[in-house]
Amino acid sequence: MKMRDVRFVRGVAAWSGLPDDGLPEVAFIGRSNVGKSSLINLITGRRALARTSGTPGKTRELNFYRVDDRFYLVDLPGFGYAKVARTERVRWQRLIGRYLTERETLRLVFHLIDSRHPPTALDREVMLLTRESEAPYIVLLTKTDKLSGNGRQKAVAAVQRALQAAGREAPVLLTSAEDGRGRDEVLRWIDDLVA
Repeated sequence: MKMRDVRFVRGVAAWSGLPDDGLPEVAFIGRSNVGKSSLINLITGRRALARTSGTPGKTRELNFYRVDDRFYLVDLPGFGYAKVARTERVRWQRLIGRYLTERETLRLVFHLIDSRHPPTALDREVMLLTRESEAPYIVLLTKTDKLSGNGRQKAVAAVQRALQAAGREAPVLLTSAEDGRGRDEVLRWIDDLVA
């Protein structure tokens, strides 16, 4: 799958701002600083499409990127330790929860988890929440270039245990925005579920 025309369309902070053109959507969710924007840049082949930062919590809205006028990639705000007011964090959580469980055009959810750490309590909440979504759910382990082969196996096993505890089954893919690992698999999933 090639992405020829990819552009930022809008940042959405409220349900009423969601696009209403009916195009399918592929969402990326994960804790702050897990690498969502870097992975979006990798799969689109653009260096700076999605803004990246070493400071957690830079994505503060649901950012919609239209791909070839066929579908959207949606970069959701990171959850966890972003330095924002509690009221804003609660507003994000409500919007994200509603988006994941009620959005009819949502076709695929990628849940990004940092491979260097076991799934957090918030990651387990996402696993539970996405059970209520009809969209297929896939876990992407990020930053796997920083682990040995044995470390990667342990990371996959930790995620599979967390999925089992949440009563879920889901594919677990290894990715790295640094060395491109997992890019082709992610694109195949998108192509299969959006085409």
